[in-house]
Amino acid sequence: MTTDPKSLIRIARDSGEETVAEPLDLGQRVRDLRKERNWTLEQAAKQAGLARSTLSKIENGQMSPTYDALKKLAVGLDISVPQLFTPPQQDKVNGRMTVTRAGEGQSHATATYEHDLLAETLTRKKMLPYRARVRARSMEEFDGWVRHDGEEFLYVLTGVVRLYTEFYEPIEMKRGDSAYYDATMGHNVVSVSPEDATILWVTSLA
Repeated sequence: MTTDPKSLIRIARDSGEETVAEPLDLGQRVRDLRKERNWTLEQAAKQAGLARSTLSKIENGQMSPTYDALKKLAVGLDISVPQLFTPPQQDKVNGRMTVTRAGEGQSHATATYEHDLLAETLTRKKMLPYRARVRARSMEEFDGWVRHDGEEFLYVLTGVVRLYTEFYEPIEMKRGDSAYYDATMGHNVVSVSPEDATILWVTSLA
């Protein structure tokens, strides 16, 4: 890719809405973590090196644990202390979905690629999917390596491409082939088929 994906990633991040953190119920958080492990109060207290009564009071909000107790809890639960105060995000199901029909997608053209950004109406995405037509035929058409944060998945839809990466030998890929790689590693893709190849790219935003 060219530097275009970097700008697409930046746009996707900047379009996200800020959320206001809600106060965390530490006792409920500890109870939830214990139940996720199917532990009784006795088992959890033993793992943390705390008295059962102490753990019970923490879970019921009847006492504020000392930092030493928090460290023991974290070690017992095999997590870090900050994770005790981090609410689980995966529990929030909001049923988000968007559909991009064939031929649709926000277009971004460059000298080497034509990108169609998919799912562009969905904000705060954790992945950036886009379809690309690969115009480039040689590495000389690029201004150096492309690097950006995250990981990337490439799937060849039509034609044949050659994937160049900073630390590996070039790889020729045809329809149905795919690659998953660290996007901080320099990478570029060129078409080696008579026609421009088309590929699906998915970049993580985390």
